[in-house]
Amino acid sequence: MIEAAEFESAALQRSFTYNVYLPTGYESNVRVRYPVLYLLHGNAGARNDWVVKGNMQRTVDALIEKGDIPPAIVVMPDAGTSWFVDLKEKMETAFMEDLVPHVEKSYRTLTTRDGRLVAGLSMGGYGALRFALKYPEKFQAAALLSPAIYNPEPPTDSSARFVKVFAQPGTDGAYSTEVWKANNYPVLWDAYLQKKMPVAMYINSGDDDDFFIESEASQLYALLRKNKQPAELRIVNGKHEWAVWEESLGDALKYVFRNVRRPQAH
Repeated sequence: MIEAAEFESAALQRSFTYNVYLPTGYESNVRVRYPVLYLLHGNAGARNDWVVKGNMQRTVDALIEKGDIPPAIVVMPDAGTSWFVDLKEKMETAFMEDLVPHVEKSYRTLTTRDGRLVAGLSMGGYGALRFALKYPEKFQAAALLSPAIYNPEPPTDSSARFVKVFAQPGTDGAYSTEVWKANNYPVLWDAYLQKKMPVAMYINSGDDDDFFIESEASQLYALLRKNKQPAELRIVNGKHEWAVWEESLGDALKYVFRNVRRPQAH
């Protein structure tokens, strides 16, 4: 079952909208708490993308029915072109301080690290990686599908350069190399390692990605492997497109749910 929901976000100072997938039996098993996955969309996407374009409900239903993943709650927030950072608006703060507590209050989710996951495609993969590295105490695992984690910089045709997010304050929104680098994952790396809380990561890309993300995915995977971090890499057939993400979602979810707590009676 998919529900649309919203609440008032203090960080955004506006309504924050999202979709939530509730597993079969959620309404009848009123004493059961479920693991929760935050599933993020791409640049200029919306909460309906994973449902309509990515057929996530069919995939998740089938995985649960086969026993490949446990029954789980999936939250798909609206984030527009924010890139999940506190630049154009305070989306990172809204996600961590408003959305997650709201979801845990409104739905019967597990509220410990081992019951919480994050995943996303493209811009959402960028966001999921940042959340995993910056807040490893919050997430057990992450899935990064065609993640827009360009290091050192986005290609010239990447939307990251045109969405007026990675800009110096007080400017007309022109892309800034310094702002991009200050918010990309390498700056989070050392502090992540020091916490000694590995977040298992599933990383993939199409082999003909329009933005050459296959090389970015391989670069991140190599960094994780060299530092003895749990990770899996998949280079699959396809471009930067929904065919890749829909096809990959099942494999990604089987990986990230491997070490997650099962639904718990309370």
